[in-house]
Amino acid sequence: MFNDCIIMAGGSGTRLWPASSSRMPKQFLPLPVPGVSSGSFFNASVERALAVIDRDGDGRVIIIAGRSHAAGIVKACENCSVEDKKHLVLIPEPEAKNTAAAVACAVNFIDWMSGEERKVLVLTSDHLITPLERFVVDASAAEAFAQADRLAVFGLRPRGPETGYGYIEAGGLVSRQAEKPEVCTVTSFREKPDRQTAETFLEAGNFFWNSGMFAFSSKFIMNEFRRSAPEVIGPFGKLRAPDERSFRTERGLRILWDWLELDEAYQEAAAISFDYAIAEKCSATVMVSAGFDWLDVGSWDEYAALLERSGSGGAETFRHNAENCFVDSDIPVALIGTEDLIVSVRSGKSGGPGSVLIVRKGQTQHVRDIVEQIKARGRDELL
Repeated sequence: MFNDCIIMAGGSGTRLWPASSSRMPKQFLPLPVPGVSSGSFFNASVERALAVIDRDGDGRVIIIAGRSHAAGIVKACENCSVEDKKHLVLIPEPEAKNTAAAVACAVNFIDWMSGEERKVLVLTSDHLITPLERFVVDASAAEAFAQADRLAVFGLRPRGPETGYGYIEAGGLVSRQAEKPEVCTVTSFREKPDRQTAETFLEAGNFFWNSGMFAFSSKFIMNEFRRSAPEVIGPFGKLRAPDERSFRTERGLRILWDWLELDEAYQEAAAISFDYAIAEKCSATVMVSAGFDWLDVGSWDEYAALLERSGSGGAETFRHNAENCFVDSDIPVALIGTEDLIVSVRSGKSGGPGSVLIVRKGQTQHVRDIVEQIKARGRDELL
């Protein structure tokens, strides 16, 4: 079992705009999938974390999220049991500085609170991962390598030439055991490729989708930060260790609200991803060939398909000659003479400005282009 689990719960998930926004990011959206008992992407991530930590000892789930999302985290954790909440702690980030700073902050917290070597698993908060039982098996394989001072990453066998994911180039076999995943060395990390390159990766057979999850020991990763990314870890080393006065509790969730000089540390820390800062430079990296099903749910096509399969959608819809259309709206919508559309409406009645997205199925990757237009016009309040 892991001693600690870090859940990275920042980000705005604009690929699912306007349902996902800075006020209600993707991780808090409903996740209506058979076999997943939790209500949102974030809740499912907490469920995974609790399944792999030492709950009989001092195992912790450390949630890293923006201060503006703290209320959403508290609300999302309301259904956690009193016993589960004893293992949870939220660290609100004063500003977004990418994943390396989030991990560095959490690892420093772990070091100060424990003062000893800890086995740590880093999870995303906005991916679909099933089944839980298989995830636990694969996490156990990663934990063994974390204990041996290796950085373990999770690779997924690609189902097609996907251009929206990063890739891991696997090297030689390190471990093969019955009923456990294969573990390989890592030759390289590759960022989101173009279509032709993705097809080449698929044909090669040794390229895997990068899940964005990692396992390591706390002392090992602190040394890797000092060696490869001192501009990230350095500012956090200046922080004073938090004491009991630094914490407060809301609805049973412990929150590190008043960590002295945390704002200054985030201002100074470099903004870079954990992949770029650490994983790509680490010579002791292995890849667990994961057997669980994984989906980033990075487009409206994927999210609408999930909601449709579950019979969800939450919209009162009136249709006439409207074929193969999906509607996600908080107000009634009427469709006439349309086909193959995804319609997402946020009226603004729950706070914030109203927004409407109408996109043809198969074209939802261009939502990111609309988001860029919104930013270019200085209309960030819409996001």
